[in-house]
Amino acid sequence: MAMQKHTRQDALTFHLEPTPGKLAIHATVPMATQRDLSLAYSPGVAVPCEVIAEDPGTAYDYTNKGNMVAVISNGTAVLGLGNLGALASKPVMEGKAVLFKRFADVNSIDIELDTEDVDAFCNAVKLMAPTFGGINLEDIKAPECFIIEQRLKEECDIPVFHDDQHGTAVICAAGLINALHLSGKKIEDVKIVLNGAGAAGIACLELLKSMGAQHENCIICDTKGVIYQGRTEGMNQWKSAHAIKTELRTLEEAMQGADVFLGVSAKGAVTQEMVQGMADKPVIFAMANPDPEITPEEAHEVRPDAIVATGRSDYPNQVNNVLGFPYLFRGALDIHARAINDEMKIACAEALAELARMEVPDEVALAYGRRLNFGRDYIIPTPFDPRLIHVVPPAVAEAGMKTGVARKEITDLEAYRQTLLERMDPTASILNGINTRARAAQATMVFAEGDDPRVLRAAVSYQRNGFGRALVVGREQDVKEKLEAEGLADAVREIRVVNAANTQHLETYKDFLYKRLQRAGMDQQDIHRLAARDRHVFASLMVAHGHADGMITGATRKSAHVLQLINHVFDVSEKDDAVGVTALLHRGRIVFIADTLVHEWPDEEDLATIAERAAAVARGLGLEPRVAFVSFSTFGYPVSERAEKMHVAAEVLDRRGVDFEYEGEMTVDVALNPRAQANYPFQRLTGPANILVVPARHSASISVKLMQEMAGATVIGPILAGVGRPIQICQTQSTVNDILNMAIFAAAEVG
Repeated sequence: MAMQKHTRQDALTFHLEPTPGKLAIHATVPMATQRDLSLAYSPGVAVPCEVIAEDPGTAYDYTNKGNMVAVISNGTAVLGLGNLGALASKPVMEGKAVLFKRFADVNSIDIELDTEDVDAFCNAVKLMAPTFGGINLEDIKAPECFIIEQRLKEECDIPVFHDDQHGTAVICAAGLINALHLSGKKIEDVKIVLNGAGAAGIACLELLKSMGAQHENCIICDTKGVIYQGRTEGMNQWKSAHAIKTELRTLEEAMQGADVFLGVSAKGAVTQEMVQGMADKPVIFAMANPDPEITPEEAHEVRPDAIVATGRSDYPNQVNNVLGFPYLFRGALDIHARAINDEMKIACAEALAELARMEVPDEVALAYGRRLNFGRDYIIPTPFDPRLIHVVPPAVAEAGMKTGVARKEITDLEAYRQTLLERMDPTASILNGINTRARAAQATMVFAEGDDPRVLRAAVSYQRNGFGRALVVGREQDVKEKLEAEGLADAVREIRVVNAANTQHLETYKDFLYKRLQRAGMDQQDIHRLAARDRHVFASLMVAHGHADGMITGATRKSAHVLQLINHVFDVSEKDDAVGVTALLHRGRIVFIADTLVHEWPDEEDLATIAERAAAVARGLGLEPRVAFVSFSTFGYPVSERAEKMHVAAEVLDRRGVDFEYEGEMTVDVALNPRAQANYPFQRLTGPANILVVPARHSASISVKLMQEMAGATVIGPILAGVGRPIQICQTQSTVNDILNMAIFAAAEVG
């Protein structure tokens, strides 16, 4: 998996659009009428206030406390950037809050405290603690982070968790369980060397000791060498607690005969000579970011028997905190925990380790573009494994209940797992899979509208993020000026500009076009104008002749007009099998609507073809299609001639013998709502439909735009299916990210 490269402008735009920041607050109750307001606030709100005053535990029932975590920092150790201060840490804390929501459906809010005084920090957090079900401390420098966490654990009756320490420790422990399993060693027997005596390193060692690692077998090194009993230079109470009696003084000496190396230090801290001196089947967790203490290639060159993990996503076995903290808090919140203790962390680590040993489901293999099997290169689950949400929190919750920190007992763990499953958002793993497939394809993508800054920025991102080569249709000087205006002057040398003036293929293109259009009223002059002057036609001709693998257009012209132009080169009219399929992503669901592009008023045969094309798109995304032919009537009632074709379309699919679920005609609520479906026990869908085939293009357009504007759905498409070449048409209001997504879909040949 290639490392992604983003420009400064990419990062700034992402945090600026569509609204500043990465978080928003939405009401979970109706707020439309006077009655709603009087219940939400005065006087109705007085009732739960009185109940909570009598029984504080009911705050978990009547407020969002039970699903709310505060991400708190003072900005003294922001990522690898150092002490940037409270305000500059806010983007990171917002990002952490977004990860809580994305991976475990935990609501979270970021709080940045403008103080480096430990007392002031602790007092502030303690005073606001009643608001939350848990506190996640982040990016606080050592040794203050140790003091702050310990004090808050003692003073607060909710979980307080410093992720920089314990998040890394939990994932490290999970990986080590499996690494030792593969190497046939026991944690009680192994010699462990830790390089980096900061917060994360010490937390890793403490957790491993609580799991059975022996104190005398654990050696810590810092920049001054081994931490041994009697050393005075550069010591503090947290280092002293792990000092051992030894004659070893350097990291190189400590590594001799070591079974395990844990690094949370700096790039290049470990040499190949050090690795050569380790014990048989060594385990090396080089977790320094962004560059590890030693790369897997360097380690395996001298020790092919080594098991290596890093903190990077472009190497196997990434020690990634996102595998831990969302699910730890999910389990802790669901038992209304007073704390997250060692037993809960160990349960989390053991659940992660067990998950990596299980057979990997197809959707995870699809997301990563390869089959993952437990072994040297797969000892830690991947962040997009959909099983994490229902495997890890139950283990954490069970450990919390057994150790007495739970205020609430979960009596039916199987039912609890089912509720966790319902929280899962399938769309993220789907999109991740498309990204992986696109990178593997390395498609040359032509962006037809090189005069638009959004298109240019998307083209630059496409190429710089390793998806393939980007070509833009336009005038070289115009493209150069626009890139410079966008702060992308350095991209001028990277992006190739194509047009009729600089191609050697123009005559070939014109001959091809003349043969297609000579009996459609086009003369040679018309053909020249189309091929040489229309960017949409020129880009289509490039794709038709294999000079580009795919094409992106539509950002500056309405899709109907663009479709007419593309139809000069490819067969995308109503008489052909081309279909437009639009994907709507909303609240963790993905629903396709078809036909959104080609057929104005399809008949029953067209509708059946539309269903087949849409089913192929869904399968291309790793989804099992369930098609509903939707109308304003359900199975013939109310009676209408206009709805009859929707009923007959299902009979056409019967005759064609397709291999996916379909049913119709039905209203949208019957198609999407299991409770409504239950009123029709004879219907054939086994769950909510994920493909809606609509009666006409205008109803498709209305549906998509209504969901986009009123519900805030993410729209991808229309995906042009059935053309035989990857051609995707954006919407005119598309953002840079929307255009890039369409290019990625084209590269992955979705459709």
